[in-house]
Amino acid sequence: MADVKLDELDLDLITALQMSPRASWAQLAGPLGVDAATLARRWTRLRDSGVAWVTGYPGVALAPHGALAFIQISCAPAELEAVAHEIASHPFAYSVEMVGGTHGLLVSVAAARQSLLVDYLLAVGRIPGVRDLRVHPSQRMYRDGSQWRFDSLSPDQRRHLTASLREPERPDQGFVNITADEQRLILALGADGRRSYTALAEELGKPESTVRRMLSSLLGNGKAVLRCEAALPLTGWATTATFWLDVPPAALSTAIDETRRLRETRMCATTLSHANLAVVASFHSLDGIAKYESQLAAAVPQLRLVDRSITLRWFKRVGQLLGPDGRRIGVVPMEFWGRSPDSTRGWIAAR
Repeated sequence: MADVKLDELDLDLITALQMSPRASWAQLAGPLGVDAATLARRWTRLRDSGVAWVTGYPGVALAPHGALAFIQISCAPAELEAVAHEIASHPFAYSVEMVGGTHGLLVSVAAARQSLLVDYLLAVGRIPGVRDLRVHPSQRMYRDGSQWRFDSLSPDQRRHLTASLREPERPDQGFVNITADEQRLILALGADGRRSYTALAEELGKPESTVRRMLSSLLGNGKAVLRCEAALPLTGWATTATFWLDVPPAALSTAIDETRRLRETRMCATTLSHANLAVVASFHSLDGIAKYESQLAAAVPQLRLVDRSITLRWFKRVGQLLGPDGRRIGVVPMEFWGRSPDSTRGWIAAR
């Protein structure tokens, strides 16, 4: 694979697609100051090299049903990489990280029903090399990574984009009444969230107008999310950390607001475990972690840091398989509906 360097225009383009993942090149040309053909060529290079991608996946409205969880996994050292690759092949595991901390792996898991989640956790416990699981069920997601942006665009460019592009609303509702056709459409967007309506309509066997309406509805009601991401080591945001926080109930609302306010915060969710708040943040370097923790402690003195995990390597991020340099090398669409983990071929590999 050819070496790909990110320049200012690349980062501008990625940031613009974070704001509106399916925006046309013509819509982005004015704010970015280049012609549509140049943007199309740039994106093709970034996508084909695995440096950047757009994916679609089920919305975080799963969380109120108790079917979203973060799992800390301890492994036999010699088995850690094999376990990580095995779990990364599972549709229920949407992110898999090797971390420095009390456990070797951190896995984010989602399922359409809590019973499926429990079945999956039991199946993970049977993988050779897995020694211990610590499960943090999520109660509610207050911010997810699709809302995080790079620092690339100027204020004027952001205003121009905001004026010309309408970001989908994120309603506070449960993950209910999803149809089989809606499931198929979300899965079809897993590998490429910018697939044309023509290609999507052909795959689903539906008229293009129907697919347009369906996707607009999915994004508008929070059943689906589109997200533009990039290989973090190449973007200047090479360090990611997960913080497990314990906050008194009276201060929890303030803690959530303060974490969401901080520039580095990618994800914030309440959890039901020995920690009641999980926060993921990205930094330019390890030095940013101490400053971030100090800012949180100053804003919420009652907050207690229970645990901290530093991401050493991503094996999978939101359904995308990543190589050691953070580039995308494959995809396992996030299929959460109605299948038993043990009945899905390849989930628990024979050894």
